[in-house]
Order: sequence, then structure tokens, then C-alpha cells
Amino acid sequence: MEFIGNTIKIARELSELDTFALDFINILKKHTSYAVISGYVSILLGRSRASEDVDILIPKIGFNIFQEIYADLKKAGFYCINAEDDLEVYNYIKEKLAVRFAKNNSVIPNIELKCTKNKIDDLTLSRTLKVMLSDNKEIIISNLEMQIAFKEKILKSPKDLEDARHIRIVAQGHLDKELIKRYEVMLDDFYK
Repeated sequence: MEFIGNTIKIARELSELDTFALDFINILKKHTSYAVISGYVSILLGRSRASEDVDILIPKIGFNIFQEIYADLKKAGFYCINAEDDLEVYNYIKEKLAVRFAKNNSVIPNIELKCTKNKIDDLTLSRTLKVMLSDNKEIIISNLEMQIAFKEKILKSPKDLEDARHIRIVAQGHLDKELIKRYEVMLDDFYK
């Protein structure tokens, strides 16, 4: 693993989960910005644990853009687990609820797609890192400091604390510890 500015280079064979995530992301990025968040970030950075989903954050989008995304996803063999109708799925997103997408005839793994719903989400989406995988495959993730702060300060489950610990270890020397503290204070104030 190599850290170069806002890019992390990872030279390893892609897993099935990586390929699944990339299939979805390659469609999504044609239409909107995004950031992968939560547990898959630590898995991408080498943590060995199972995950059934990949969480992706996108900005608020209009119905027309959503229709284009959804049409392209369907063509690529994805379906929405929550609902089938374009408008019904979009209404979930508009109401700030996550929607899940999987490949046809399966439920796991799936993508949990969320729109920004507050200033923390907006900040997360505005401060991202690029992960470069084999064959110039690219995944945009939220910055590691926010990942750590959110997992340690808000989520706090054993799995999340272990994810944060893993990120601290693999990114040692590349983390802004003061930024983690600032995010922790911000999160603490926001989620009181």
C-alpha cells in the first residue's frame, strides 16, 4: 500500500466484493460524484472480514439523473431490493432513506446507496481520497480521518472499533491526528 497525496495505491488481486463494487461505481460515476464509506473502506485497505454490503454516499440528485442511473444499473444486471418503480425508489432517496441494490437473482452482496442528509455527509463527500487498484481501477472513499472518527465516536460497535483500529495501523504516518480530534468534536456536537 502506497500513500501519494490524496491517492492510495493498492497492488493486490481484486476480490469478488471489489469487482461487485466497481461494477456499480463505474455506472454511478458517469452521473454523479460519490464516496464509499463505512466497513468496506477498511476491507479495501486490507482488513480481513466479511461484509454483505458496500455503503456509498452521493449528493442530492434530481429525479431525471436518478432515472438515468437506475436505467443504466438495470441494463448492467442490478435491481433495487427496496422497490422496483423508478419513482418509488427515488422517493426513498428523496426522503433521505438508504436504498439497496444487488445483482439480479441475488441479495448479497449489495450496495447501500445513501444521499447526503446533513452537514456531516456533505463534509464527507467533499473530502475524499482516491484508491487506485490493479489495472487502474479506481474507487473514491471518504477521508480516513472521518472514517476513524465516525467509527470510534458514533458507531462504537466492536466491528467498527476494529475497523478504525485497522485504518489507524495501515495508514500510520499518513493520518492527521488533529483532524481526527476535530471531527470527533464535530460529530459529538452534531449527534448529541
